[in-house]
Amino acid sequence: MMTNLFSVFDPTSSIFSLSMNWTSTMLGMLILPMMFWLIPTRSSLIWNNIISILHKEFKTLLGENGINGSTFIFISVFTLILFNNFMGLFPYIFTSSSHLAFTLTLALPLWLSFMIYGWINHTQHMFAHLVPQGTPPVLMPFMVCIETISNVIRPGTLAVRLAANMIAGHLLMTLLGNTGPSLTYSILSLLLITQIALLVLESAVAMIQSYVFAVLSTLYSSEVN
Repeated sequence: MMTNLFSVFDPTSSIFSLSMNWTSTMLGMLILPMMFWLIPTRSSLIWNNIISILHKEFKTLLGENGINGSTFIFISVFTLILFNNFMGLFPYIFTSSSHLAFTLTLALPLWLSFMIYGWINHTQHMFAHLVPQGTPPVLMPFMVCIETISNVIRPGTLAVRLAANMIAGHLLMTLLGNTGPSLTYSILSLLLITQIALLVLESAVAMIQSYVFAVLSTLYSSEVN
């Protein structure tokens, strides 16, 4: 039962199907730019407003020391994750954001680039960041170890948080969907309402998790300046 339940995340063993499944991750690059070439519509205006709001918020988080244009990096990450999270809610579409191969590929290079930039350009600040202000001298060696460990595991927590949240919702929807054929019509209608409510909840989770990933990445970037 567990093998069948987790098989919804399997991109299949065929080389052609495997490549086509992962290709769906990049479909947003073909769809989203069309919004800026066609006649402005309500959806394109809403999306432009969302980008403007995110730009202002990320700029506030980065502060005055943030690099000009760096907010668009995090907006692009938000857009990519949001698109893949929503694509995974449609039937028969591969959910790439539920795999660590996708989430860790985003989180690790971002975190590594922040660390390299910070240690090369702001070495003294990075050393000072290992010991929080007001720490007693006796606890300083322990705080260095704790801060170092918490810093090293950041890309893992970013990747696991996104993948785990997407897996949990999809497993619950798959589990409810598999129990449908064995139920009576009266219970089946209740199950259908539950699945619709769960789908709405997963849509909110798709937006929230992409926003959390982008905001945390922005905060990690602001710490090295």
